[in-house]
Amino acid sequence: MLLTYRALKRASLAKKLGITAPNGIDESSNVRIGGIDQWISIRGEDLSNPVILEIHGGPGASNLIFIPRTRAWERHFTIVRWDMRGAGRTFAAGGPAGQGEMTLDRVYQDALEVTAYVRERLGVARLLLVANSFGTVTGLRLARNHPELYSAYVGTDQNVIDGGRDTSSYEALLARLEKAGKKKELAKIVAMGPDRTAWSAHEWADHAKIVTTTDPLTYDTMKTVVIRSLWFSPFHTLRGLRMYLKGMSFSEQLGPQAMTIDERAEGTSFRLPFFIFQGDSDVLTPPEPAHRLYEQVTAPVKGFALIRNASHFASFRHPDQFLDLMLSKVRPVVSG
Repeated sequence: MLLTYRALKRASLAKKLGITAPNGIDESSNVRIGGIDQWISIRGEDLSNPVILEIHGGPGASNLIFIPRTRAWERHFTIVRWDMRGAGRTFAAGGPAGQGEMTLDRVYQDALEVTAYVRERLGVARLLLVANSFGTVTGLRLARNHPELYSAYVGTDQNVIDGGRDTSSYEALLARLEKAGKKKELAKIVAMGPDRTAWSAHEWADHAKIVTTTDPLTYDTMKTVVIRSLWFSPFHTLRGLRMYLKGMSFSEQLGPQAMTIDERAEGTSFRLPFFIFQGDSDVLTPPEPAHRLYEQVTAPVKGFALIRNASHFASFRHPDQFLDLMLSKVRPVVSG
């Protein structure tokens, strides 16, 4: 019965996702990027719209599963969704042995190759960077270093690693676990300590899991938005679901590599419009550090906004709010 309902729901979603507009696009394929085949999807109802390049989070968490939730975005933007090495269909096609070099530097170079491919394929000069969660680590570097390739930067679930100096979110987690009487989880976090640069890949993943499952709003978002989107994804078979989750586990090795990054040391001067749209109740990437970074950024145009009643995955829990921000704050800048 459960699988029958899943099949019916997937078929219904697939029907709603069809793009029939005469100037629309709906194509997806493996493209040779960084020496391996990587999955790239391009969808939108009007090729004259601004082109978004999504830099997904996780690591290893493809955004393809959210297409049914973000379908309305495709009326106003052409959206390029790329499954990075170690993620989604890229991982499923090559398996662990076929992912090549798993480093943040390699992912950054891959992103530049994807950018070049999309610019040539669609005949556009610049792409609009939209990075979420762990993808904001790479997204910031792309925006900072290559304003000639991108029309603006939008970060959501924005990570601020800060060279490990800011331990406020760690301390907030300790307080929340103590107040809730979560002794087992509290002992784990205390044993790990506040120095994220010393965490192993397993500890890094454990921390994210504990943060997610012990905050009611984040946990509800995981169940109703993330897991539900994954289970009913029209783009993933049951094998595809298993490979999706295996890809996330495989990609955990990228997590600790990011923990020594200091965004301020790398530079807060951006030569392109800069926006951060953050969940107002995000405990995984809290809005306060994101706003402090935003305040220090210099850019031709910049904007910061909170997505109401949102934890992590803010843009996917409230895709309507996110779209409103994109249309009111970002699109006039990149179209002008």
